[in-house]
Amino acid sequence: MSKLNNTIESANNIPEINTSNWKSINPEYVARMRLQNQFKTGIDIAKYTASIMRKDMDDYDNDPSKYTQSLGCWHGFIGQQKLISIKKHFGTNDKKYLYLSGWMIAALRSQFGPLPDQSMHEKTSVASLIKELYTFLKQADARELGGLFRELDSAPDNKKDEVMKKIENFETHIVPIIADIDAGFGNEEATYLMAKQMIEAGACAIQIENQVSDEKQCGHQDGKVTVPHAEFLAKINAVRYAFLNLEWMTV
Repeated sequence: MSKLNNTIESANNIPEINTSNWKSINPEYVARMRLQNQFKTGIDIAKYTASIMRKDMDDYDNDPSKYTQSLGCWHGFIGQQKLISIKKHFGTNDKKYLYLSGWMIAALRSQFGPLPDQSMHEKTSVASLIKELYTFLKQADARELGGLFRELDSAPDNKKDEVMKKIENFETHIVPIIADIDAGFGNEEATYLMAKQMIEAGACAIQIENQVSDEKQCGHQDGKVTVPHAEFLAKINAVRYAFLNLEWMTV
């Protein structure tokens, strides 16, 4: 049985569907909407993308020619159009990620206006962008599947199986996001809270620096002041605790 038919059967089993008050509801439309929105929460996204990233890391360890590419992104619409274009050009989003750089967020996403890469932007701006990106990427899924459903409705009987195959093999636009947490924006407790919010938004991989937050410089500049080894490990463990608290493992 196809994915669509399985979802229709599941919708048919909703008790309310079979009552007189709900008789105008079409179970197939319910099923289609569910397929268009297969990721209900950011945690669902984080779990799905983490499994992709682990596989890609294993693939690279076995064969360095199987590398991934991460595209910098600072707005949901930009990320959406990148993934739509990549999928259209290559026929797949395999091994294509999005990257949220700290300097890019500081320069383009802060309420204070363009800022240097010195952790001066709002702590919540990264998690906010992650959530925005996945909202736009889920919209890309809904758009493409909506087109396939319309194609299915208008297809002659001898072409319906062909369209159903496209629906069955649909590849989501949801890809891993590597998110820059800078130096953690404070102590390990602050790092934990920020990482937790980012994971809840959908992040599966978090990048953290070992610089002193108040003295932070762009990674390409001289004059960086690093924290003691134990302090940095405490922040790494804080990020790990954030993942484990949400019942998932970090990449």
